[in-house]
Amino acid sequence: MNEDRSNEKTRTDHHSMVRIMLRPMGSPLPLGFLGVAIATTGFSALQLGIIPEDETVIVAMAALIITVPLMALASIFGILARDPVASTSMGVLGCTWALFGTVKLTVDPQTQSAALGVLLIVAGIAVLVPIAGATQKLVVAFVMVGSGLRFSLTGMAELTGSSMMETVSGVAGLVLALLALYTALALELEDARGHSVLPLLRRGDGRLATRHDIGDQITGLARETGVRAQL
Repeated sequence: MNEDRSNEKTRTDHHSMVRIMLRPMGSPLPLGFLGVAIATTGFSALQLGIIPEDETVIVAMAALIITVPLMALASIFGILARDPVASTSMGVLGCTWALFGTVKLTVDPQTQSAALGVLLIVAGIAVLVPIAGATQKLVVAFVMVGSGLRFSLTGMAELTGSSMMETVSGVAGLVLALLALYTALALELEDARGHSVLPLLRRGDGRLATRHDIGDQITGLARETGVRAQL
């Protein structure tokens, strides 16, 4: 009996010694969504003939120099902020734009690639995975759906060589750019002012995320990735 009490006291002492440090940070999603807007606008302008094909290298370099680093930072800080939606979506999107930009930088712009087409379609489907965790912020989910659709349509254009599919993909890319810009602005204003300014269509826990106090926010923290013993 005394031994049981001693073990229980030891466990209690260990629990009282545990400290979990939380560090406030801004949302990384605006950074990533602005990167999306830059890349998709550039390639849409190429697909729609607004930018001539002989300037493809400039657009590809912009994707690699601006978009990919921004999305890499957003993915890393999404992990640090314990936000699997931000980290997963930004990671997948960033790597896909890196692939697309590299191919367009090194291959003749007029060359259609079946391999690139297949990979873009798969990437478009992969982007939809984080939506399972983004349904409480519907506008954020719309950007991910738009990104997946944009990659899939571009992949179909690479596979078929269809000029109509190229045009549809370009238009979808411009719509995605507008949606990404709006979402980035809405999230930035929300972060800066501490409350929603532009609608993000939050619901459920997503609607309460900016209203709960610290006690509610850290409920269940001990069971989260990085704190619990197993991933």
